[in-house]
Amino acid sequence: MVFALVALVVLALLGAVHRYLWRRFVGDTTAPGSTLRRVGTVAAFVLPLLSVGAMASGRVGAPFRLQQALAWPGFLWLACLLYLTLALLVGEVVRPVLLRLLARRDARAGAPGSGTASGTSSGTASAVVTGSAADPGPVAPGGPRPRTEELVPSGSAGVSTSSDLSPDAPSPADPHSADPAVRTAAEPVTEPEAESTTEPAAEPAAPAAPSRRLFVSRVVGGAAAAAGLATVGYGAYGVLRGPSVKRITVPLARLPRAAHGFRIAVVSDIHIGPILGRAHTRRIVDTINATSPDLVAVVGDLVDGSVADLGSAAEPLASLRARHGSYFVTGNHEYFSGAQQWVDHVRELGLVPLENARVEIEGFDLAGVNDIAGETEGQGPDFARALGDRDRGRAAVLMAHQPVVIHDAVEHGVDLQLSGHTHGGQLWPGNYLAELANPTVAGLERYGDTQLFVSRGAGAWGPPVRVGAPSDITVVELASRQA
Repeated sequence: MVFALVALVVLALLGAVHRYLWRRFVGDTTAPGSTLRRVGTVAAFVLPLLSVGAMASGRVGAPFRLQQALAWPGFLWLACLLYLTLALLVGEVVRPVLLRLLARRDARAGAPGSGTASGTSSGTASAVVTGSAADPGPVAPGGPRPRTEELVPSGSAGVSTSSDLSPDAPSPADPHSADPAVRTAAEPVTEPEAESTTEPAAEPAAPAAPSRRLFVSRVVGGAAAAAGLATVGYGAYGVLRGPSVKRITVPLARLPRAAHGFRIAVVSDIHIGPILGRAHTRRIVDTINATSPDLVAVVGDLVDGSVADLGSAAEPLASLRARHGSYFVTGNHEYFSGAQQWVDHVRELGLVPLENARVEIEGFDLAGVNDIAGETEGQGPDFARALGDRDRGRAAVLMAHQPVVIHDAVEHGVDLQLSGHTHGGQLWPGNYLAELANPTVAGLERYGDTQLFVSRGAGAWGPPVRVGAPSDITVVELASRQA
């Protein structure tokens, strides 16, 4: 019941956000019935369906090919949705400012429709009409005579029109008229200094300029689209390029001098799945091997899918090289994907699963606990089993996927806990949400006598995009205070 309610709230929120995006990107910038509006409206319905399909296909056991087909567009659109919305919200602040600036500019320059502009146009048109009526130009010999109305100015000029003449009076336009004054007016002008009265060609009508509101909507929408899509593109490039290597030194009070400088390559949240496959795993393995670590710690969330679908994509893990071997603990996503099958599979690949277990390494104990998500299957973390009977005089390093178990680690005298799970927030401002649920989001912090290191992870969950939280593999170098 609770899950159904949460799902309805999420769907309602997605619908509201998509409606907002449609209004700003399509409704405010395109003409009703236009091709762009039709395309934008179709996209507003199709893209959220792809996102829902990408999120649900894995959970309902859809064919893996279908999961892959939905994952790329569906999950990428979720990242675009986030950053397009954030960019538009910034645009809401800019929009009224632009409108005011344009209104002031138009007021200073004289807005379209003002008396100055229309008066000039009317005066020009009047001058053209008057000149044309006053002087019809030369008449070709033998050609048709001009009509009286074309030769005689209007009554307002003080000359009688043809309608004012009596039927018996001679026509003023007749060149044989007895009145020499009229006959002279009907003859063509031959003086070279006479002005040409040819009517100028009409200027083409200028296209109507868009309204200020439409102009601002297009400017803000274009800028928001460019910013949002560029952010997603850069974040996707960072994931597909692969994680970078970080190095930190962690002093441990009980670490003997002989173990000083021991290097642990910590990698978490690889998230092999429908998007990040075998090539992603190979990049991570090559990066780890290039650091020449003494030990590799794979701290959960290795996969997003079953062994049947992703077993081959995980096979490059068999090439990990470390003097003291490679170790693995489960994350919450393993319990969505068949945790026991994955534990067996990574063992076949040469990794050592630590299921609430401990091994002795040179100078310290390495322990691992199952993820708390395993509690639903009766396979949750068991600190007493992993750490209860150990020699407290030895340093202890604990592998635990989620940082929230740090208080159990403190209680059992752990010197250093290695965790992941948070992705560092993955998509800013997700780091602020991650801080609400985790004691540490990324990096090294101290809790009593225990230090907690949280990796940002080497992959990505959902959208293959990271913004403000670059993926990493961290080489933790242990330092002895006795050295």
